[in-house]
Amino acid sequence: MRSACIDIGSNTTRLLVAELGDGGLREILADRVFTRLGVPEGPVRAEKIDHLCSTVASQVRLAREAGADDVRIVATAAVRAAVNREDLCAAVSAAAGVPVSVLSGTEEARLSFLGATRTLDAVPVGTVAVVDVGGGSTEVVCGTLDGGVQWSTSLPIGSGLLTDLHVRSDPPTSSELARIRAHATEAFAGLDAPRPSAAFAVGGSATSLRRLVGIVLDGAALGRAIAAICGDPSEEVARRLDLHPERVRVLPAGMLLLEAACTCLGVPLQIAGGGLREGVVFEALQTTD
Repeated sequence: MRSACIDIGSNTTRLLVAELGDGGLREILADRVFTRLGVPEGPVRAEKIDHLCSTVASQVRLAREAGADDVRIVATAAVRAAVNREDLCAAVSAAAGVPVSVLSGTEEARLSFLGATRTLDAVPVGTVAVVDVGGGSTEVVCGTLDGGVQWSTSLPIGSGLLTDLHVRSDPPTSSELARIRAHATEAFAGLDAPRPSAAFAVGGSATSLRRLVGIVLDGAALGRAIAAICGDPSEEVARRLDLHPERVRVLPAGMLLLEAACTCLGVPLQIAGGGLREGVVFEALQTTD
């Protein structure tokens, strides 16, 4: 059986189609569109809803064509915060023919932890932390593979939100980066997370860094990445690194959030192979197995 998850995030709308295999998930199809809802203070604009509807409807068709027996659509911080979220969800559901489930921060954290830990080649002994930096929120989750989530929090801060608040230049100036770092540090201040034996990063910011610095994100690696990303305009960096310009634009804020998480947890972050979508698909396949 194949299952699909369409994840409506603050920056992107992503599709994953996968099936169980070799003790984990086997990816069949992946797709990503930058729909950039942001985290609106008021309603999501009509033109953004129209774009989202056409994107999700197209991804549902792709999932069906790839043999997905079950398609689930989930929405995170951008839709949680929208004052017109019921109208948005109704419009997307009507266009796609599939209901939209708006995840709470707690549910998003649980599914990200599930997707990250179930796709690891080897899970460390002891407490594992998962950090999911999204466009509109950041989830920090601690637990074990056998026991599941033991502690979690959802911070109302993400790469898109920080970029919209603090960045006016391309590339961002040193003072803009300093304001982002201060905001991120303040968000993590006083966070009483358990000290993990290992920590993993998921989400668009983390996966975009893999080709730039490898799989380990410590202070030195993130410092190199920030220098590389912020040295030239986003269009030029996007061409050089084969990334979407919108991803490059929000990536400095994402990296500074990962830096703050790394400092808070006291261990380097490793880039995990799975996250929220993998968690949704894995749970769906386990339920119907």
